Amino acid sequence: MSRSRLSAFDASFLAVETPTAHMHVGFVATFTAPELCPLPTFAELRDHIGARLMRAPRYRQKLAEVPLGLRAAEWVDDEGFSIDRHVYRARGPLGDLVDEVMSVPLRRDRPLWEMWICEEPDRESFAIVGKVHHCMIDGTAALELTSMLLDVTPEPPACEADTWQAAPAPSSEQLLLRGVRDLVGDQLDLVQGSLRAVTSPTRAARQALTGAVRATRAVGHSLRAAPESLLNRPISPLRSLAWTERPLADLQLVKRSFGMTVNDVLLAAVAGGMRTYMIRRREEPVSLKVMVPVNVRATNEGQALGNQISFVFVDLPCAEPQPIGRLYQVRGAMTQLKRDGAPEGADLVFKAAARTPVGVQRAVSRLVASPRTFNLVVSNVPGPRAPLYMLGCPLQTIYPVVPLVDRHAVSIGMTTVRDQACFGIYADRQALPDVSVLARDIDNAITELLACVDPTVTPGPWLKPLRITAHRLAPLSQARERS
Repeated sequence: MSRSRLSAFDASFLAVETPTAHMHVGFVATFTAPELCPLPTFAELRDHIGARLMRAPRYRQKLAEVPLGLRAAEWVDDEGFSIDRHVYRARGPLGDLVDEVMSVPLRRDRPLWEMWICEEPDRESFAIVGKVHHCMIDGTAALELTSMLLDVTPEPPACEADTWQAAPAPSSEQLLLRGVRDLVGDQLDLVQGSLRAVTSPTRAARQALTGAVRATRAVGHSLRAAPESLLNRPISPLRSLAWTERPLADLQLVKRSFGMTVNDVLLAAVAGGMRTYMIRRREEPVSLKVMVPVNVRATNEGQALGNQISFVFVDLPCAEPQPIGRLYQVRGAMTQLKRDGAPEGADLVFKAAARTPVGVQRAVSRLVASPRTFNLVVSNVPGPRAPLYMLGCPLQTIYPVVPLVDRHAVSIGMTTVRDQACFGIYADRQALPDVSVLARDIDNAITELLACVDPTVTPGPWLKPLRITAHRLAPLSQARERS
């Protein structure tokens, strides 16, 4: 892979990272043992992961800063790359492992990813806890990383020979010269764009007007202040993940019955869960402003790496007492945003920001990440519908981890795996110590929506997350010292 530079959008996730806001995307994937066969050993799993890295050379690259901060950092090969510095073995319980792994930021002097493998003592199942910096991938690409390690059949195909060798590290002078080259190239692109407008003024004017209207609306949605909320307080570096799953058919039944989308059902369930949670905390339920990531890969063809997402901001009707009322309000808001071209408009704003100086880009990034801009993120990433395997072990669940920016205490993600919807409710451990209660409230809100379809449905007990029982986890610092 040739060296490439972080886009302005990718670099924004570095700009908003702080000692208490770690910008890594994460996942917890669980597997069961193959029939009539033992689980693979840690060494076999580690070597399998290492062998699959040839499919994604970016995972053997690290960031190199451009002198004087002239341009965004470049991806360069890590000459000291070793799989042992990225794949670790750890004891459970799994919940403790997840919380501890996600509470530690990724080191920037090496490729920005880690995986931790946790076995059940009776060797009937194992889990992989993974994290990758958001400047490298978005939620959809994180699932693609998981898929890169998996196969559609229990018997893994033979891997080609790995011939990767690290390219020599560039000097500071080379980094600076390439930064100047790219800066000049950006200006030439602007000139070429102006020339194209001269040769086809009508088309250029039409495109410019459409883009300007969409971008203006996107900026308007972004600048509308989010309400004050218990979710937007100073946070600590400590994290906790509550996870659960329920049949995807539950969400699809509500979707079909009312002519919605699965994403509408998810947002309405989050609104109901947050309403219950706020009432329990003796707060008046208010509409919350939610950032919803939108995949724009179809409009950014040819850009496989990095973040290919935009955002829309939607009001979550937590003040509405009726489940169906919340569902229709969410549907109406999302329909209007799509009609206004909000995802495309936000994408244009980020692309325009890429033409500005690095300092301006960072200021824009921090403004977008402000608690005045939104209260929380809700992300829906469709996952694999067909069975997948790692060294013969069937994949059971994938729970997502959506990163928290400063002064945002919780984020909510949903991933589908075969016929299951897997939820990850990720929170600051000090600001929201009862995140498992919020997870239960969201689960119950889905049941309330189901009851509107079938009156015989009554809220049932929250599904308990899988917990691998083992000895307490050794401190992560000990594992890193060994690496």
